[in-house]
Amino acid sequence: MAGFGDLMKIMSHAKELQANAAKLKEELPKMEFSSSTANGGVSVTVGGDFTVRNITIAPEMLGDKEYLERALSEALNSAFASARTAMQEQMKAVTGSLGIDLPAF
Repeated sequence: MAGFGDLMKIMSHAKELQANAAKLKEELPKMEFSSSTANGGVSVTVGGDFTVRNITIAPEMLGDKEYLERALSEALNSAFASARTAMQEQMKAVTGSLGIDLPAF
């Protein structure tokens, strides 16, 4: 049976987790993740809050609509994957000491 000291330790961990989660919530929107296609024709930047911040398209990409659409999707998916991975790593760092495994986004 857990004693008073154990209960205090659990409460301390909960407060620490709450503070770290609040800090992460502030930091994530400030983070940026960029990706570009192999030929550099399309570059994108997304935020840690999964918003598109910037899209740059080279003029030579404008002639082939289907290729441009594929390239844009590729660059966005890559940037969002980087943001998702960083968020998961940050959440793991926040909850790691408690052994909590939060779901992926």
